[in-house]
Amino acid sequence: MKIRIGTRGSKLALWQANHVQDLLRANGADTEIVTIETKGDKVLDVSIAKIGSKGVFTEEIEEQLKDGRIDIAVHSAKDMQSTLASGFELIAFGKREKSHDVLVSHQSIDLEQEGLVLGTSSTRRLAFLKRHYPNVQTVPVRGNLQTRIRKMKEGACDALWLAYAGAHRMAFDEMIVHEFDPTIFVPAVGQGSIAIEVYESIDPEKKALVRNCINHELSEKCLIAERSFLKTMDGGCSIPVFGLATIENDVLTLYGGIISLDGKTSVEKSCCSTTNAAKKVGETLGRYVLENGGQKILEDIRKHQEN
Repeated sequence: MKIRIGTRGSKLALWQANHVQDLLRANGADTEIVTIETKGDKVLDVSIAKIGSKGVFTEEIEEQLKDGRIDIAVHSAKDMQSTLASGFELIAFGKREKSHDVLVSHQSIDLEQEGLVLGTSSTRRLAFLKRHYPNVQTVPVRGNLQTRIRKMKEGACDALWLAYAGAHRMAFDEMIVHEFDPTIFVPAVGQGSIAIEVYESIDPEKKALVRNCINHELSEKCLIAERSFLKTMDGGCSIPVFGLATIENDVLTLYGGIISLDGKTSVEKSCCSTTNAAKKVGETLGRYVLENGGQKILEDIRKHQEN
């Protein structure tokens, strides 16, 4: 049985695809990795929010899933839109890496220092920064991780604000100069996990094999809760929605919310459930956030982005 694995071509995306390939090969599958360039890889001179929040890193890959050129697609779970197009499905989530944010730099960094410039174009990170460190400046730095580090060293910024998972997988641990507390700087939904996407025409035997080899049950429960929250919020890459689920003693705790672009207003809450009610707790949290001021924040953000 041969499984063709679709992926973006960055070193981080290929690390993820190779990780999936290793797990499949360990269970006897024949595999092939197919690299695909997406809109998000091609357009590097504007922020993700300005490109569009839906399918920036997935649209071209989904085209090849649909026409059968690839069998599965490997994504960073945080890049996946909350609602997939008809016929597409996420069938597995890899074991989650630590989900928090970090600063990566070639020099020591003090977030209180004058004139500090951080590289990020994430609306969530920008909003949190305005709340907690309003004097820090930012610049958008796009491209793969190696390109961004090169730009930083050339003077584009003093440090890059990244997900720990990506920095760790690319072996940049020694460049991590600050780790953000995930209870304060809450991560993006899905951050730290790999998602496997398929189209409905996939061979059922391949689908079952992939799920059995890749899926990590506890990570999946957390991701189901987080993605259910994101879907209820109707959020995407350009909306500063945040959410993190954790599991302890079969109790799933989901903390999430939305923050205004200026960092001054937020609506956030923690909800608990059994692991079997992961989808429901995400919906419950999403409705609470929307009904308690989140809808107004969401509308203000969308008006701002349209201008």
